Order: sequence, then structure tokens, then C-alpha cells
Amino acid sequence: MAGKPQKRPRRELNLVQMLPNFLTLAALCASLTAIRFAIQGQGQMAVGLIMLAAVLDLLDGWAARALSSESAIGAELDSLADFASFGVAPGLILYFWMLKGSIVQGWPGLGWMAVLIYVICTALRLARFNVGNNRPASDGLEKRFFRGVPSPAGAMLAFMPMYFAFMWPSAPMLPVWILSLYLMAVGGLMISQIPTLSFKSVTVKAENARYFLIAFAAFAGAILTSPWATLFGLGLAYCGSVLIAARFLRKPARKPEEIVLPDNTGD
Repeated sequence: MAGKPQKRPRRELNLVQMLPNFLTLAALCASLTAIRFAIQGQGQMAVGLIMLAAVLDLLDGWAARALSSESAIGAELDSLADFASFGVAPGLILYFWMLKGSIVQGWPGLGWMAVLIYVICTALRLARFNVGNNRPASDGLEKRFFRGVPSPAGAMLAFMPMYFAFMWPSAPMLPVWILSLYLMAVGGLMISQIPTLSFKSVTVKAENARYFLIAFAAFAGAILTSPWATLFGLGLAYCGSVLIAARFLRKPARKPEEIVLPDNTGD
């Protein structure tokens, strides 16, 4: 006589352990609301909400590791939220703000084509990360470098023309074909093999913590008083970090076979 199927033990989670998922959903709500503001023509509010989503995306990963509440469903939810927050939403915001109705030298809808390419590159970037996340770690480089630009950084770079326009509203806007090529180039960076610095493994010596706190306070003051200039400068600094990372990995002392950039560094 076959025995009765045993019931699986029910796993209970307290609300604190669910905090990472709450943060992920908050980021998703912020990015979807950003699309609404973009449709209404409120570009600054839309970009601000995407920046908020980026902060929440950073916090949910930290919270999951700190609370030891990482789970498969949480990882999938985070990936889907990232696609909406840093792929679909930025693409639509840019389209509604400056690319809508573009007709360039017999190419109707060039702006929309650029948006499609950017969003598809974001999806490929996240898919590559998800596949790499299931592979075992290979060496210490994966803790210090990404392969390609992560999707949150890609969104930050995609908004660079908007930061500039918000700083100088009277400045003439760049031609649509240039903006479209720029957006496609950012998408290409996300799926490229270019090494980019990962700040997840950055540590600060205890005796230098006070200087780090002062620098953070200065950054917070700058972002609150001159947000667009600060974000524009941050974007330029990030581009510089990409060049630094590429130069570091191309030092003659390193053998090519020693430089392996895995996909499981995080996004």
C-alpha cells in the first residue's frame, strides 16, 4: 500500500527578510511611474525616478546579502525589474523626450529604431548575466570587474544628453541622428566585452572611513543642489573608469590566458 505523500515543510519568512523584494518592487514602481511622467512631458521627474530606481536596485542586493535572504525567485524578480527600470523605461523616456517623430534623410522612425536596439541590448546584457550567475566562480577578477557596462550604468549613460539639456535649457539640441547613434552605442557597450569596474568589492580602511564619509556628504550635497551637473560629471567619471579598467587588464605583465572575465559578477 502506497504511503501518503509527505507534505513539504512550510518555510516562513519575516517581513525583514522580505525587505529586498520590497525594494525591488519599489524600484519597479518608480520606473513605471517614470514612463507616465515622460508621456506627460515631465522629463526631469522621469529621469529622477529612474535614478531612484537605480539606488533601490543597489540597496536590494545589499539587503539580500546582509539578511541572508537571497533566493531564486528574488533573483528572477530583480532581473525582470532591471529590464523594466534600465531598459524599457529609459528607452521610452528618451523617445518621448527627444526622439519621437524623427525623420532623418529618408529614415522615418530612426529614433524608435535606436530605442529598440537599446532595449534589446539591455535584455541581452541581463540574460548573459543570468546565465553566468549559474556558473562557479573562476578567479578574483570577477569580484572587481564586469564584462560590459551594467544595465543601471547603461541607463545613466543613456541619459547624458538629457542631463546636458537640463543644465542648459537654452542650448540647441543635438540632431536626432546623433542622439540615435549615441543611444545605440550605449546599448553596444552593455553587450560588449569591455571590462568595467565593479564597486561591490571596494573596501575602505578603518582609519580612512572618515574621509569616505566626508566625500559621500559632499556628493549628497552636490546631487541635492545641482543634480544634473552632478550626474553629468558622474557619467564622465564612469567613462574614465572604463578606460582605467581596460588599461589595467592590458598590462604587459599579465598573460592573455590569465584574463578571464566571467558573467557572474552582478548587474
